[in-house]
Amino acid sequence: MSDNIYRVTEIVGTSTESSDDAVRKAIARANTTLKNLDWFEVVETRGHVEDGAIAHFQVTVKIGFKLE
Repeated sequence: MSDNIYRVTEIVGTSTESSDDAVRKAIARANTTLKNLDWFEVVETRGHVEDGAIAHFQVTVKIGFKLE
């Protein structure tokens, strides 16, 4: 097994559906421009409230990817 070196980037995913959907959207978008995605970590979850209900989710995600 070889040693791996990772770069970590932090992005924010958003969704009107759920925090899980926001994470999935963030990872899917990162996958369009980054190679070798390997892991993620949810750093922060927050949202927007309208008329007493959750209207929007925002999730800060750290994504690790292997350097070539």
